[in-house]
Amino acid sequence: MTCGPGVPASSREVVAEVRGRLRVYLGAAPGVGKTYAMLCEGRRARERGRDVVVGFVETHGRERTAALLEGLEVVPRRMVSHRGAVFGELDVAAVIARRPKVVLVDELAHTNVPGSVNVRRWQDVDDILAAGIDVVSTVNIQHLESVNDVVREITGVVQRETVPDEVVRRADQIELVDMSAEALRRRLAHGNVYPPEKVDAALANYFRAGNLIALRELALLWVAGKVDDQLDRYRAEHGIARTWETRERVVVALTGGPEGETLVRRAARIAARTKGADLLAVHVTSADGPAGGDPAGLSRQRLLVESLGGTYHQVVGEDIPRALLDFARGVNATQLVLGASRRRRFAQVLSRGVGVETIARSGSIDVHMVTHDEARAGRRPRSRAALTRKRRITGWVLAVAGMPLLTAALMPFRGTLSLSSDILLFLSLTVGVALAGGTWPALTAAVGGFALLNWFFTQPFHNWMVAAPENVLALVVFVLVAAAVSAIVDLAARHTREAVRARADAEVLSTLAGHVLRGEAALPSLLARLRETFALESVTLLERRGAPAQDDASEPSAWRIVATAGGTPSICPGRADSDVRIDDTLVLAATGRLLDASDRQVLEAFAAEAAVALRQERLRQEAARAEPLAATDRMRTALLAAVSHDLRSPLSAAKAAVESLSSRDVQWSKEDREELLATAGESLARLDRLVENLLDMSRLQAGVLGVALEPVALEEVVPHAVDDLGEDRDRVAIDLSPGLPEIDADPALLERVLVNLMGNAVRHSPAGQKVLVTASRHDDLVEIRVIDRGPGIPPEAHDRVFQPFQRLGDRDNHSGVGLGLALSRGLTEAMGGTLVPDETPGGGLTMVVSMPVRPRH
Repeated sequence: MTCGPGVPASSREVVAEVRGRLRVYLGAAPGVGKTYAMLCEGRRARERGRDVVVGFVETHGRERTAALLEGLEVVPRRMVSHRGAVFGELDVAAVIARRPKVVLVDELAHTNVPGSVNVRRWQDVDDILAAGIDVVSTVNIQHLESVNDVVREITGVVQRETVPDEVVRRADQIELVDMSAEALRRRLAHGNVYPPEKVDAALANYFRAGNLIALRELALLWVAGKVDDQLDRYRAEHGIARTWETRERVVVALTGGPEGETLVRRAARIAARTKGADLLAVHVTSADGPAGGDPAGLSRQRLLVESLGGTYHQVVGEDIPRALLDFARGVNATQLVLGASRRRRFAQVLSRGVGVETIARSGSIDVHMVTHDEARAGRRPRSRAALTRKRRITGWVLAVAGMPLLTAALMPFRGTLSLSSDILLFLSLTVGVALAGGTWPALTAAVGGFALLNWFFTQPFHNWMVAAPENVLALVVFVLVAAAVSAIVDLAARHTREAVRARADAEVLSTLAGHVLRGEAALPSLLARLRETFALESVTLLERRGAPAQDDASEPSAWRIVATAGGTPSICPGRADSDVRIDDTLVLAATGRLLDASDRQVLEAFAAEAAVALRQERLRQEAARAEPLAATDRMRTALLAAVSHDLRSPLSAAKAAVESLSSRDVQWSKEDREELLATAGESLARLDRLVENLLDMSRLQAGVLGVALEPVALEEVVPHAVDDLGEDRDRVAIDLSPGLPEIDADPALLERVLVNLMGNAVRHSPAGQKVLVTASRHDDLVEIRVIDRGPGIPPEAHDRVFQPFQRLGDRDNHSGVGLGLALSRGLTEAMGGTLVPDETPGGGLTMVVSMPVRPRH
């Protein structure tokens, strides 16, 4: 790799009163060359005359990286002592005192040694930036907080050092340092990243091709999101409202109507034709209620959008075309998908409609008008009557019978009452009819009242002629007022009924939402709630068997019952009183009564939730079935990976020793022969222990390990276990409390447990540090503690260390297959005891074996 020309980290001089600028080199994976790129940038900046220093750079022993440090001023590191060791960290105070223009700081996510001023290095960098100094830094994608869990799932490695995404997003410049998976693996194989002894393990684990490809995609997507943010900020700062076609974004407008699924699928196909295009669905809600459609339809369409990889949005706006276009321009959309109008042609003549108006205002946004069955049929949902049937009948009775009765009652007073008084009395009756029966009975009463007033109470009597012009005006006003009052009463009644219906639906949906939030996701519970809500006999979720066929709605053999609640379930949709199609395979069928249109909207919401509950239940079942298989696969993989080395090593050593002894080309001395025989013996003994551990682990997992409990004195078992350590026996110290009672244990198994624990402690203890074995009584238990002063184990890894074939950190390929601790815990629990890890005060690990005291008889 060579240093080519690059873009300067900053094009302006920074004074102390101004915050410094941050440039970050983001690596797609370790070893792609982000530190190398940072040093190249530092050298270029120095050649341009800028004052550049190195605050902290980690070369990891890479010669080419170290060569770039030559000629650059390096600020001495701050030395921090921790647990008897000395570590070098970034000296923030020294960098600020030096006051360079640019400082190079490697590994932004690094955790500082305890005792440092800040916990994390990105906090050190923030202090330097606050002092007005530009910083060039590096970080790998796996260290960003937002993708930490994803990286763990991909690679199986937990990244404990993370940096908040916002810290990196605030950088003035971010440059992705990328490399193909094949090229990076070649770099690794050539020894340009890790020492030769670590290459094989790295290629077989973290640096697998699939892992690297996934990490590259994560890095590219993260950087793309950062670029989108920068573009949006630039457009906002410069007041740019027109669409820039930098990236295809397809917006589909939804109303919740039956055409919604057609529109979503068409928009998804449009987005799929352009790789990387975004799909966004939007629903416009007016300030005083929804702009059309129904909640259940929107719920289904939202699920469909999300299943196709899109996102769902809801905006508020009185002018629907303007709201749609404002949203589209706000997300920098390039295409807008609308459904063709469902209105009749006469209505389209009176008003251009949403689609035509949107096209007229769209500007640079392409608008697709998609036809559908609803548009071709020109159908509109028929509104329900605002008043009940009983009230409508009452209104008609009052209109037909009330007017003649009122006329008969007023006839004796025709000479004493004025026409105005008669009109007011007729108008009162008309209002009463409107209140009781609504618009049409009231209009009938108004027309009838007009005729009766004209015939009986307007001179000349019993004639349709009206003598006085003011009487004509009075009669016309009477009809108009009666019509207006009846219309207002009908509208108020309609709104009242809709409000009551909406309140009832809201209560039902609130119950449904509470059902979901409380975790009652079981299908029978959900269906039981639905049956109780509408007082149904039974509610059944049916699933189609095989591919859809014509006329199979009434064929029971084509359906199977997934879940049901109530009485006798429906066996097919055709035999149900009401049914809701959820998708091509699922139908919710209800028996007991027919549901009206408004009830069906709520029923559809329940149906959509039932489908989600079914999918969740099946995913849980699949996860439960897959978990044992995954565990077995992990066990098999770990066994093959670990045993391949540990079987081969002793076999190879024994084979070499035996072949050397059997060779006739070399005359071995007595001492050489004895050494070769000892090597073969030790190797075969290692192999025997390995096979014995594997057999015992298989017996433990099968539950057939023989355990013979008897009284055991620790004063006898512990010294024997120490002697079994061979040459390492001198690195173990024993401190047993006097007067310890006997415990219930299998002496042979307990000795093996202690040997495994002490051997593990000795391997991880520093040279010159002894492992301490103590024992003391606590109530009805005797605790045996094996204490070391090694690096210890993080608390979150305490359980993982007992898994078979696990080595903490996988850093030691010569310490066995990782069965020791797993076997020790299994043997301890088989004897009725427990084995748990604990932290050693001052650093290290303590293994605590608790065994029950032998009861006295």
